[in-house]
Amino acid sequence: MTSGVKVADACKIIYEEVKKDKKHRYVVFHIKDGKEIDVEVIGNRNQSYDDFLEDLQKGGKEECRYGLFDFEYTHQCQGTSEASKKQKLFLMLWCPDTATVKRKMVYSSSFDALKKALHGVSKTIQATDLNEASQETVEDILRRNDRE
Repeated sequence: MTSGVKVADACKIIYEEVKKDKKHRYVVFHIKDGKEIDVEVIGNRNQSYDDFLEDLQKGGKEECRYGLFDFEYTHQCQGTSEASKKQKLFLMLWCPDTATVKRKMVYSSSFDALKKALHGVSKTIQATDLNEASQETVEDILRRNDRE
């Protein structure tokens, strides 16, 4: 099911700045005027995951959002003494339980259009509360594909 919501060109441009140029840590997207997914907030490279979560919720407790985050963590392969730094881009659909059913449906049905526009995202995550969106939960999801 598609909603007919389009992805603004600005989303693709900012995505490339996050992915290739490493200019930003994260981006929060929203559906503008019910017609187009557009950039709402851009987080600079030294902003934290907590800043990201705060910006995801800026619209209010009844609002959904999309968030793209360049997540960094250290990974140690089994049998080695050296840890390596890993970076993975993930795209989150934030639809809190308190959002209206209509809003949740529009954001959920438009998520595919955004995923297709942002080539190379490592993982997509759907979160309905802060526990599902927590840094620990997200890191656990991203680590699942790492080799032991």
